[in-house]
Amino acid sequence: METLEELQAKIDTAGDLRSVVKTMKALAALSIRHFEEAVDSLNDYRRTVEFGLQIALRNRSESFSIAAPLESKRVGGVIIGSDQGMCGQFNEDIARYAARQMSEMGVASAEPSILAVGLRLPFPLEQAGIEIDEVFSIPTSLSGITPLVQDILVKIDQLREKRGVARFIVFHNQPTSRSSHRSHTRQLLPVDIDWLRTLEERRWAGRTLPMFTVNWHTLFSALIRQHLLVSVYQSIVESLAAENASRMASMQAAERNIEERMQELRSRFHQQRQSSITTELLDIVGGFEALGSEPT
Repeated sequence: METLEELQAKIDTAGDLRSVVKTMKALAALSIRHFEEAVDSLNDYRRTVEFGLQIALRNRSESFSIAAPLESKRVGGVIIGSDQGMCGQFNEDIARYAARQMSEMGVASAEPSILAVGLRLPFPLEQAGIEIDEVFSIPTSLSGITPLVQDILVKIDQLREKRGVARFIVFHNQPTSRSSHRSHTRQLLPVDIDWLRTLEERRWAGRTLPMFTVNWHTLFSALIRQHLLVSVYQSIVESLAAENASRMASMQAAERNIEERMQELRSRFHQQRQSSITTELLDIVGGFEALGSEPT
């Protein structure tokens, strides 16, 4: 049987662990808000890029076909997971989702080129039967995301040039609430033709159309590059928000388990203490009666 000192030590340890879990919950909530604000700011920049594309498309070169056919059927994927743990089945969810989506698209037989973003993602991807070309680490701050996105786009350019990969798809998790997420697919390349047509036909809000003097193809390529950067950046930020939502859910479950454990330990402590007090009282009463029964 455990002593009162051992039970109290376990209660103290559980209390310390509960404090750590509460701190991690607070940090996760703060991070979620931080990344949500980043997405909101990114939407403003996305609209600016769309305005530029709208003007370029309304004045597009006659030699440019908005519905150019794919030169190759090879497919590449960017799958975004996490670097850090304690986020439940976050990486396993996106790995299974990506494997299922690629199978439904018929990508599995096309020898896809896969870029994994997140150091904890390779093992779940291997378990899902997905081979990886390269792994990228996720930065711990927003300032490090832009260099990461640029590295990913450079690698995509290399895969397009060396392997003839024409289609790239991003798989990532999105937050649905402060404690849950869902997996999502975003086509990166080729750029959605219907979306470009919509931009071309959209009515301009101002009275006059802006003019440009640079080469049309140079301008259009730069704007598409910015569109790709925004798309990958948003996917990573949404994934980070979803990761923290998953971590918050895990911490909430851990906190409930710790509370239940502490209640159990306190109950055992009080029972043990009461039993100890009762034993001491019985010893005292027994001793007193023994003294009273001795002959004088």
